[in-house]
Amino acid sequence: MSFSDFSTNPANEAADDAPLETTSARFRADVLEASMRRVVLVDFWAPWCGPCRQLAPSLERLVKATGGKARLVKMNVDDEPEIAAQLGVKSIPAVVAFQRGRPADGFVGLLPDSQIKGFLERLVGPIEAEADAYRVVEDLLEAGDLSGAEALLTELASLEPPQPRAFAELLRLYTDKGRLDDAQALLARAPEALRRDASVAGAAAALENALRASALDEVDALRRRAAANPDDAQALFDLALALNVKGLREEAAAALLDIVRRDRSWNDDGARKQLVQFFEAWGPTDKSTASARRKLSSLLFS
Repeated sequence: MSFSDFSTNPANEAADDAPLETTSARFRADVLEASMRRVVLVDFWAPWCGPCRQLAPSLERLVKATGGKARLVKMNVDDEPEIAAQLGVKSIPAVVAFQRGRPADGFVGLLPDSQIKGFLERLVGPIEAEADAYRVVEDLLEAGDLSGAEALLTELASLEPPQPRAFAELLRLYTDKGRLDDAQALLARAPEALRRDASVAGAAAALENALRASALDEVDALRRRAAANPDDAQALFDLALALNVKGLREEAAAALLDIVRRDRSWNDDGARKQLVQFFEAWGPTDKSTASARRKLSSLLFS
């Protein structure tokens, strides 16, 4: 069955922009036809999915902030598995954006608000999200008020139930500012369930990378070491760690890809594993992740 086989019942659009629950029978009207007029995001979810429930408020708020440029449609994959299967959705939460009757973009997993906002802005242009505590945190960081941002994030992270986003952002703040002892202490206090959250796991991966790089030489010295012996995989590996800490993600990925290209088996596939950890730390929507993932796939499967 193709998309053209779906029912052509009239569009069931609500008068306001509240999320719309759809079915396979209404998919053509609610999504395909509606996407000819504006972007339609389909949120594939299930009642038992905790990350789905965490994603929903942020997704709804940010779609609403587009001022009508986007519409949110939800599909329960337990009740309506057919569309998700056709789109290749294998895990949830998953969001697929439709434009002009076709899938245009998407993401899988629980993303922080900043990445969801960036995802939407790529589709509809700049949007103004409503002011909230996290927006205040962003403003404080932009103004250089690190102590204010830390205090607010600490307060948010202490709420019950735990807020993974606040915890992850506080962990990244400590890591980015070189306060690795504070970051380690914070992570040690995290319940196991919180550590399994995607945003917290990404922040923890960034911390681990920073800890490993802290014991290495400076970037310039590592560049000279790698240049002196291009076949020294360990030198390239150490350089990648140091470059990542400096925010030079594309160079860091290139160093690891060079190792994979030369010797996939080096250090028990260590270069590829480290690159995957970079992807986790950088996030799935980061342009360096997307670029390096494509290059890695090309090396592994060409």
